[in-house]
Amino acid sequence: MQKTLKLAMMALCCSAPVFAQNTIETQTQKDSEQSEQAFTFTEAQLGEDDDMSQNVSIINSNSNLYASQVGYLFSPVRFRYRAFNQKYNEIYINGAPMNDVESGQFRYSMIGGLNAQTRNVEFALPFENNNFAMSAMGGSNNYNFRPSSQPVGNRVTLSGANRNYTLRAGYTYNTGINEKGWALSAGVMYRWADRGYVEGTFYNSLSYFLGVEKVINDNHSLSLVTWGNPTERASQGAATDEVYWLANDRYYNPYWGYQNGKKRNSRVVNDYAPTALLTWDWKISDDMKLTTALSGKYSHYKSTKLNYSNSDNPHPNYWKNLPSNFYDVWDETNVLNRTDQNLADWQTSYNFWTESKANRQINWDRLYYSNQQLAAQGKDAMYYIQAKNNDQFVLNLSSSLQTELSKNSTLNLGIALSTTKGMHYQTMEDLLGAGIYHNINTYALGTYPTGSDEIQYDLNNPNGEVREGDKFGYNYNILVDKANAWATYKTTLRSFHAFVSGRVGATSMQRDGKMRNGLAKDNSFGKSGTARFLDGGAKAGANINLGRGNTIALGIGYELRTPTPSASFAAPEINNDFVTNLKNEKVMSAELGYQLRSSWLNLSLSGYYSRVKDGTEWQNFYYDDVNSFTYISFTDVEKEYYGVELGANIKLNSAWSVKLLGQMSEAKYADNSTVRYMNSTSAKYTEEICYNKDMRENGTPLTAMSLGLSYHSNGWYIDLNGNYYDRIFLSYSPSFRYASSLKNRHEAYKDVFDAQDNILPGVLDQAEGKGGFMLDASIGRSIYLKRGSLSINLTLTNVLNNRDIVTGGYEQSRSDYTQSGNARTYKFSKNPMKFYAYGTNGMLNITYKF
Repeated sequence: MQKTLKLAMMALCCSAPVFAQNTIETQTQKDSEQSEQAFTFTEAQLGEDDDMSQNVSIINSNSNLYASQVGYLFSPVRFRYRAFNQKYNEIYINGAPMNDVESGQFRYSMIGGLNAQTRNVEFALPFENNNFAMSAMGGSNNYNFRPSSQPVGNRVTLSGANRNYTLRAGYTYNTGINEKGWALSAGVMYRWADRGYVEGTFYNSLSYFLGVEKVINDNHSLSLVTWGNPTERASQGAATDEVYWLANDRYYNPYWGYQNGKKRNSRVVNDYAPTALLTWDWKISDDMKLTTALSGKYSHYKSTKLNYSNSDNPHPNYWKNLPSNFYDVWDETNVLNRTDQNLADWQTSYNFWTESKANRQINWDRLYYSNQQLAAQGKDAMYYIQAKNNDQFVLNLSSSLQTELSKNSTLNLGIALSTTKGMHYQTMEDLLGAGIYHNINTYALGTYPTGSDEIQYDLNNPNGEVREGDKFGYNYNILVDKANAWATYKTTLRSFHAFVSGRVGATSMQRDGKMRNGLAKDNSFGKSGTARFLDGGAKAGANINLGRGNTIALGIGYELRTPTPSASFAAPEINNDFVTNLKNEKVMSAELGYQLRSSWLNLSLSGYYSRVKDGTEWQNFYYDDVNSFTYISFTDVEKEYYGVELGANIKLNSAWSVKLLGQMSEAKYADNSTVRYMNSTSAKYTEEICYNKDMRENGTPLTAMSLGLSYHSNGWYIDLNGNYYDRIFLSYSPSFRYASSLKNRHEAYKDVFDAQDNILPGVLDQAEGKGGFMLDASIGRSIYLKRGSLSINLTLTNVLNNRDIVTGGYEQSRSDYTQSGNARTYKFSKNPMKFYAYGTNGMLNITYKF
């Protein structure tokens, strides 16, 4: 045994060529409806759209009733498990880590459309042990993409929907392992919409999967799979309640307009991440298995945007175009902005907004005409379409060893190595009728004189001419190398089941600039220094079987996490600077749970607490107050997450059951943060305090409850769920809560501080979105034929058409006062941007398997 263990350890540590994966404990799907629903999230729910910036968390469990249901059930409001950032939810395929190294998050568009292939998955909650990693604070999933693990036969799927896409069609073919030890798996899925649920959007996506596996002998097998999902889609933008009211449409989309009578969207995303994965499974002995996986990915993500220079903002919902900019609708005492003329101007603006849909959209023809006039004079474009490009090349090697030490104990070990090159640059997509544009920082004009070095985006090519397809503005790479090793020991002693898990890792990162920015002429071109981090942690959990179906579960963990590279550079589009005071994030988490299983009741009740200290966060947005992009880094971030979760399934008889799910949680900043920011108008940093204590995590309900009635019998399944959502916070504006902003606001309004300079109650309140009740339903039938089976399922979401529920949004990053300290007519603090839940929508899905 010792000799075998030594041999396995040598293979594990030297497994640059050794590929494997652990035995997957496939989640049992109780019926066809759950099997299909679990993998038909809409792309908005999965967070494919950056404009709807919050992602859902796909979390599940074989034993915890709450976790096994909540991911899909609450997805229409973009529910995130425990309100965690998705970087705390780790995804693996064949044991290989798949989260994006730069952001820490997993982009589900990478496996979009692969419904059939993603069914075979092992889930692990934060304090559930597994065979592929130390489980993350938000849980971990491991998908099995081996061709031999795919269900044998043919599968044809046809779906119709009124969501982001309206048509979905796919075919999958799996041979299983033949007499010669070969297995082949192939699949294709097409999703399409000429118009999605929101006007001005479209969807066009083709997913593919191809895999082959060779069982060499009883001990060795090799599998090679490749997949991709080339997608082009148009986006939806947020708007204020005033705009939704003027448009008489909760799904008004400011991103599109008419060009020559046809609809054109300014925000189009092209997304493609072809991936290949080679896996070697080695059964060393009956008690020992080694799995090694080598993966490679080259992804391209491009998102377009309408921009402007030396002209008025062309976006139709720009605040200066709105009626409330002309008449103060909020403050009855503001007599200066409530005159008869103000009211007349309000009416004129109102009439313009409401008399024609074209007036509420982008006027492409006007933009072309203006640019063509400038082109005739040899001048630069005033309007243009630019594209943000985030490409990435990733190589990953991972290996895990599963060893049964005895009948009641197991030791799992693993390593993972990766190298990533992230390529970030901006391109000119469309000059909109103009002839040329120059690569100059127009935001810095005014701060620096014309002709100065500071206004150049690239001093190596000053005043560079930019034509369609050219790079401009910024161009840099982020280089990241990671190594991670982990181990888990689990044991069973009669009614006591316990595990202890630990990991240690190392990360290095640096920036490699491809343009010499004039604001950082000596600190932007070429490679930066290298930041190196050691991290790691440990967690332990135990289940105690009290008998008669009663179980108590508890867990505790502590971890040091390297800051994500996407949050580690102060202003990566300008210079090589790292964020100051950059250090490991400290994460502590604990959980206590109770489960009861009887012939008529399945109950799960959990309480949890997690705390994050020394976190680093980063934001970049257009700061309208100073007509500049701003780059903000937060350090010493401290957050806490806690709450209770309940799941209950009451079996009324063999066919009928009642389900109850609910959670009440808190997820907030525990203290104010140090903020340091730079604006694109100058090379100067400003450091101060951001009063963000008690700001909540945004975009997900912190209170969610569901009562469901289910009928499952004789191939029929009918489900009716009433869901209630509350405490949905919007993304807070940091600039609104700077110490300097509060001082300026007090000078303008005298409403921030009391006589002792304490901040008055309500001044820092975070904007909230309205919750509410949503009724969802589904009905389906599984029919067994002479050859194969047919499954028909109709899923309806928001049956009662409640369009008042807010699914996310953000406070505007602009002040209610001018730079000179005068009060504005338009109140940004009263007008957060919002997204609303889709009205009644559904999907009819037909699947034939043979």
